[in-house]
Amino acid sequence: MSPRLDGSRTHQATSTLPPEHLDPIEHHDAVDVTDAVVDHDGVLAGLPDIPAYDEVAPADARVLSKTLFERLESLEEGTHEYAYVRNTLVELNLALVKFAASRFRSRSEPMEDIIQVGTIGLIKAIDRFELSRGVEFPTFAMPTIIGEIKRFFRDTSWSVRVPRRLQELRLDLAKAGDELAQRLDRAPTVSELAEHLGLSREEVVEGMAASNAYTASSLDAQPEEDDAEGALADRIGYEDHGLEGIEYVESLKPLIAELPSRDRKILSLRFVAGMTQSEIGEELGISQMHVSRLLSRTLVRLRKGLTVEE
Repeated sequence: MSPRLDGSRTHQATSTLPPEHLDPIEHHDAVDVTDAVVDHDGVLAGLPDIPAYDEVAPADARVLSKTLFERLESLEEGTHEYAYVRNTLVELNLALVKFAASRFRSRSEPMEDIIQVGTIGLIKAIDRFELSRGVEFPTFAMPTIIGEIKRFFRDTSWSVRVPRRLQELRLDLAKAGDELAQRLDRAPTVSELAEHLGLSREEVVEGMAASNAYTASSLDAQPEEDDAEGALADRIGYEDHGLEGIEYVESLKPLIAELPSRDRKILSLRFVAGMTQSEIGEELGISQMHVSRLLSRTLVRLRKGLTVEE
């Protein structure tokens, strides 16, 4: 940035070229150029006295900007003089950036970042501005500044990156939803949104689904004071490994029903009651070896039945 200019006049500059390299600027009524600044290095030769930037009224800033733009057109890009005048224009019009940034104060991004992005838009506007168009610079610059800020939010504020088409569709859906809600006195349906926007139902549903990617909530976020359900993480289900065996259990039920009653009881005592083969033998009055053979035969039969079904 250029060095700050106070109300008394500045005699420090970045250029070392003599004053004759800069052409005098024509007189403007709102700014008295007869009291022009002539610094030792010649950068400000012919320019009006510029007070501290935060003390310049909007009307004076417009006149000063016009004067500086006239000088900028006569300078060669890449020179010290050109950079000085361009940077002075940036600092002189920072109020435009702050005004535009205030419209986005409710966003989650820090205001310093929004102003920085808006300043990039201001620089682009300065580089593109032409006095011959007959348009005031603030009128020309504001759309560029606001557009740069909106582009920043579009590209960085989405929690999940979605195509630009869906980002713009989200804005259209929000606007159409508000308009239809006021007209119908209720929330519009998907069909009504599609008809209003001239889209298909599938496109509207896709846009509504993409809207969910704009913001994300932390699983550990604390609930509202009147919410007794706890954090979101406490309400999310866990993986139940028992679900993996449901298919086999349901397939085994008819096969087990076909078994003899003694074989069913052995299965129940072994896999439900958790008894050992010796304990089962004592319960049924048979040897442990006999229990082992009966159990092995039953398991082979059930396994074969499952294989046949698959």
